[in-house]
Amino acid sequence: MEKPEYLFSEIAGLTGGKITGNGSDGLIKELLTDSRKLSSPSDTAFFALATGSNDGHRYIKDLYEKGIRFFVVSSIPEGDFSGASFLTVKSPLLALQQLAAHHRAGFSIPVIGITGSNGKTIVKEWLWQLMSREKVIVRSPKSYNSQIGVPLSVWQMNRWHTLAIFEAGISEPGEMERLEPIIKPDIGIFTNIGHAHDRFFESSQQKIEEKLKLFRECRSLVFCSDHAEIREELKRNKEITAEILDWGKNEQARLRILQTETGKTSTTIRATFENRKMEITIPFTDHASFENAMHCWAVMLMMGYGPDVTASRMARLQPVAMRLEMKEGINGCSVINDTYSSDPESLSIALDFLVWQNQHEQRTVILSDMLQAAGNEEELYRQIASMLLSKGITRFIGIGPALSAYRHLFKMPARFYPSTANFIDSFSASAFRNESILLKGARFFGFERINDLLQQRSHETVLEINLNALVHNLNHYRSKLNQGTKLMAMVKAFSYGSGSFEIANILEWHRADYLAVAYADEGVELRKAGIGLPVMVMNPEENGMDALLRYNLEPEIYNFRSLEMLDRAVKRNHETAGNKIKIHLKLDTGMHRLGFVSDDIGELADRLGNMERLQVQSVFTHLAGSDDPEMDAFTNRQIECFTRMSAELSLQLGYPFIRHVLNSAGISRFPEAQFEMVRLGISLYGIASNPKEQKTLETVSSLKTSISQIKTVKKGDTVGYSRSWTAERDSVIATIPIGYADGLSRRLSNGRGKMMVNGHIVPVAGNICMDMTMLDITGIQANEGDEVIVFGPEMPLAQLAKAMDTIPYEILTGISQRVKRVYFQE
Repeated sequence: MEKPEYLFSEIAGLTGGKITGNGSDGLIKELLTDSRKLSSPSDTAFFALATGSNDGHRYIKDLYEKGIRFFVVSSIPEGDFSGASFLTVKSPLLALQQLAAHHRAGFSIPVIGITGSNGKTIVKEWLWQLMSREKVIVRSPKSYNSQIGVPLSVWQMNRWHTLAIFEAGISEPGEMERLEPIIKPDIGIFTNIGHAHDRFFESSQQKIEEKLKLFRECRSLVFCSDHAEIREELKRNKEITAEILDWGKNEQARLRILQTETGKTSTTIRATFENRKMEITIPFTDHASFENAMHCWAVMLMMGYGPDVTASRMARLQPVAMRLEMKEGINGCSVINDTYSSDPESLSIALDFLVWQNQHEQRTVILSDMLQAAGNEEELYRQIASMLLSKGITRFIGIGPALSAYRHLFKMPARFYPSTANFIDSFSASAFRNESILLKGARFFGFERINDLLQQRSHETVLEINLNALVHNLNHYRSKLNQGTKLMAMVKAFSYGSGSFEIANILEWHRADYLAVAYADEGVELRKAGIGLPVMVMNPEENGMDALLRYNLEPEIYNFRSLEMLDRAVKRNHETAGNKIKIHLKLDTGMHRLGFVSDDIGELADRLGNMERLQVQSVFTHLAGSDDPEMDAFTNRQIECFTRMSAELSLQLGYPFIRHVLNSAGISRFPEAQFEMVRLGISLYGIASNPKEQKTLETVSSLKTSISQIKTVKKGDTVGYSRSWTAERDSVIATIPIGYADGLSRRLSNGRGKMMVNGHIVPVAGNICMDMTMLDITGIQANEGDEVIVFGPEMPLAQLAKAMDTIPYEILTGISQRVKRVYFQE
């Protein structure tokens, strides 16, 4: 997608600033506010933003050394910056907003602006899901809805877009005045009003007034008229002249809800609009999803989508990942860290996430007072107590004077502490065992100290797993599938090193159809952790057949020996008597590894006909070279062979079954061969063989560590075992706590491997040890404790694999389980 282009001198004119320095004018395509995210120095302008916790001016020297030559600043830094141009303005943030507002003014496409206390990101993402088939949509990345995020979002607009969707979030009065001219929405959505940021506003009315400023020039506005405060404020507001499309249960609502029916996995909503009855079904049962879906339904109707098209698409809405962090805790616990905010609405979301993590029956919530809350405090905590009960929370720990005062409202086992310090003083690790723990606290309470106590202690090397990226990759491939085509996700080999249960859990929540593991014990662990999805076991062994049957796992059968092993196990396992045992047949169409060949089909059908307990659930094959265009002729012969063999087998068995042949590369390259299911493997984790495809995926796994010690060695000194590396100059050596016992191959020794320290690529010095590695960081500013990136978005795994003369599979699956996995979700 093309990028905006502005001369730096043009930006100066738009912002009223003055250019100094001896650099020339240049074309700006990228705006940078986070120095860590530099990608294209030559056409980037860095806005040195000053916040309460940081100042962008500190990073100008480093960015200059990396190639940036255009800076928007409030003061000129000291130093030699020959060739650089500085645009001096009163406020770089204001300049960023002015530029974005000017850029927005150049487009006449419809723009949807969304504000409210909760649901903005989900409504935005669902509207994208609903309308992206026929519209080229630009939208806020993730939850970019702040004073910085909004202008960066709007900057993405280009001439190819036909619709824009942007969020606007505020935390104090006066902020929406600055965001409105940047977004300038034609269609507005006011999701709801809640307690977030209450302490910065005099009243709920003032907060509503501030949010409504976004819609001063809107043509249309969607909101729920069952929210009395919003409804009444709109009646009083004389600035807003937009056409109103309100929804609700009240008789005056234009989109009036007549009935809702909630099942186990879906909700059906019946309503009237313009004297016409209609209905939708959404694959969610919680109230927040219902409210978000209603906003989307109203917008779809407003934009002219027919009821049938809308209903069809609403039924296929996918969940949107939330911003949460989950880590392995002490004594077999899982810890969900959600300590960035504390209000009833976000608590409800976090509790849903806790419930989804069904690894443990015991669920503990540690909650602080809600400082942002306003109004009747007792009623607030009564609602929270009721919420905890409804979510099946088995233990509650309340921290703060308000929660302590209302302890009588909490009916489950509970303990209360006046402060975080009091809780820490009485903390006993043995009190937390084999349970899921949600930490939810306002920043004031410093719950990171509690998180440190509950988090599993390990060395400083971690494998970070970005669950948002995993979901993005899943949805990317899912978007390529024909309607009705199932998706099997590969979670074998500890989910390519990413962690079996945690990955399986997110895949189950995002409605993968099948999981596949290598061995029965992997499937058993998933079942014990509460995973209910069908699981195919690709390498069933005789000593694992009984467990396979006991835990309702489905074996791959690839020869007559494995078929007979299963048949014997079925006959001796009386507890499964009467149940059909689902199996998956592997056909060999040319890879010549495992599988029945064409001549086996007749005998296979005969034997299966005599094994009444067995039911063929699927038939599949492996493609040997689906990622290589030079092997396309062979791949097509494999597909033709599979089609013929599977048809013959189905005819002889007398019933149909699921067929699947495509792996990750095949999904993109052979869409005509999707059959009834596809298998998504390494690309789910962000690795593609095709460079073009790779650009569409997001990095899931990042291996990080930190510097344990820094020392200077003299020219001629050696480093490490066997004295294989000699300093060619006086050198600075950093030792990091990762070695071949963690999965870091010794093939990366002596400069072959490289890592990133503070934005700089540095080589390995000496031989990699069992638990440690040395890096040559000469000339780089670094301190003990600084982060070191082994691989991640900034250090592609493919580069590391190339240095090792291997493939990314080997690296990911080789990361030792002693390396702590940390899971992030936004």
